[in-house]
Amino acid sequence: MGDRLANLNEAINQIRAHAGSIEKVSSIYETAAWGNVHQEAFFNQALLIQTPHSAIQLMSILLDIEIKLGRKRILPMGPRIIDIDIIYFNDAIIDTKDLTIPHPSMFKRNFVLIPMVEIAPNFLHPILNKSNFTLLSECADECLVHKKINF
Repeated sequence: MGDRLANLNEAINQIRAHAGSIEKVSSIYETAAWGNVHQEAFFNQALLIQTPHSAIQLMSILLDIEIKLGRKRILPMGPRIIDIDIIYFNDAIIDTKDLTIPHPSMFKRNFVLIPMVEIAPNFLHPILNKSNFTLLSECADECLVHKKINF
């Protein structure tokens, strides 16, 4: 919702200020809405960060950033100003009430895999034991993902 590019840029600024150093940044990709398809297309981007925080602490920081940027959780998969997820946390496998890592649906979604392949093509999914590149090549998602801005 709103100025999608400005929202991504501000999220990056907040992540840099509160979560850790940003090592890699993917291009920005535009994708038709997934799940609830009757809304504006989304911008997606992947970051590789170094953080001193635990995964739980990092997720709390990211949720605080979403709130600071104006995110309101009203409708599942509905329009939103920003949505920040942790896809991987090194090779950790975490499954709690509040956090699941690796992200449980990431291997089913081109809009996640394409930017991930750009910044970490050979990173192995710690459960599936497949690289991001392989996961993308096997992904059945037919949703089109268009590169909007190169980084």
